[in-house]
Amino acid sequence: MTLSDGIASREARVGVIGQGYVGLPLALVFCEAGFRVTGFDVDEHKVEALRRGESYIKHIGPERVTAAVASGRFTASSDFDGLRACDAIFICVPTPLGLHREPDNSYIHRTAEEIARRLRPGQLVILESTTYPGTTDGEVQPILEKTGLRCPKDFLLAFSPEREDPGRRDFTTKSIPKVVGGVNPPSTEAAVALYAAAMDRVVPVSSSRVAESSKLLENIFRSVNIALVNELKVILDQMGIDIWEVIEAAKTKPFGFMPFYPGPGLGGHCIPLDPFYLSWKAAEHGEWARFIELAGEINTRMPRYVVDRAMHALNDEGKALKGARLLVLGLAYKANVDDDRESPSYEIIELLQEMGAQVDYCDPHFPQARHGRKHALHLASVACDASTFAQYDAVVVSTAHDAFRRPDLYAQTRLVIDSRNLMAETFKGKGLPCRVVKA
Repeated sequence: MTLSDGIASREARVGVIGQGYVGLPLALVFCEAGFRVTGFDVDEHKVEALRRGESYIKHIGPERVTAAVASGRFTASSDFDGLRACDAIFICVPTPLGLHREPDNSYIHRTAEEIARRLRPGQLVILESTTYPGTTDGEVQPILEKTGLRCPKDFLLAFSPEREDPGRRDFTTKSIPKVVGGVNPPSTEAAVALYAAAMDRVVPVSSSRVAESSKLLENIFRSVNIALVNELKVILDQMGIDIWEVIEAAKTKPFGFMPFYPGPGLGGHCIPLDPFYLSWKAAEHGEWARFIELAGEINTRMPRYVVDRAMHALNDEGKALKGARLLVLGLAYKANVDDDRESPSYEIIELLQEMGAQVDYCDPHFPQARHGRKHALHLASVACDASTFAQYDAVVVSTAHDAFRRPDLYAQTRLVIDSRNLMAETFKGKGLPCRVVKA
């Protein structure tokens, strides 16, 4: 059976390495399209949960995992020897930044080495992890070709950027257009055919480097524009002007403007990280990505701005930040998801603690704060009710969960530091029950 025949008949076996926010929905989409899929992960807890038909990602309903397992087409495994049976292999592993904002492609490299140990003729390998241009053909391909196999003669290789947005309801993994670029034309053709068998729309481009760059452009665009409104927020606040009202007025223009909104800093797996993959690569070529670096500087200082606003707001109340009791609302990086990757809430909490405040958090999506690569709070969420909120000198809004939009929660609250405009949206001009300071 050729790969093209296997794709057309759904007989091709699909392997997805990494069963996180990118890999799991991708595996489910291909399973739902009729393919036999194995989800590979080094985390045995994830593998066991999937085998039981359970989802550990809130926006991916457990019914989808249960149905996939019950169909007999989806299995989970930590044994990478199963890659030998796969006709197409997706790489969906983390690409974090190092301590000095340098790209860390070690997960990609180690995964490519695992594939190389089992690589056989006829297989298609697709990298989905966000990275800088040249990773697929300049780093993954040489690792695979150490086996003596050659692309495209023996195997095929492509890049397709993941475009997951956890919690989004108007677009899904299946309906978001899929950009695909191979390291050579045969690889592009095979990857396009595979995605077209499961996705609504596939957009082929001329090379893997174009596909890699398109993902970076998408997130650099967002990072720069968010930095712009964050900077304007600080400037306009000094002028006594509400940035949120300014944005609402500007977005009435039906052309030439796209609204972006300020916040306490950037979070998630894309915008805080991806732009620096390109700025690092640009420096390697003797060029300096000044917009990227400036946007990063502005966005990364926003948690400190929130803390500064909290300190001054408490001072106006005749209280010092040191020794004050503060409650931070939200650990997630955005509303209504159980995703805390790169969330600015962690830095806000740690900065407040460093300045001597007694800090708790409230987030229904995180009963316990996770121990991440950079943060270890050792805290548990307090109750989301008015009597609990009333126990604190100030409440700091970091994430605008719907759970925090109940007006009754703030009936006994004295001071709110609001970085998300949540209070204005919740009370909508009806009169605030407490002092609110926008941050």
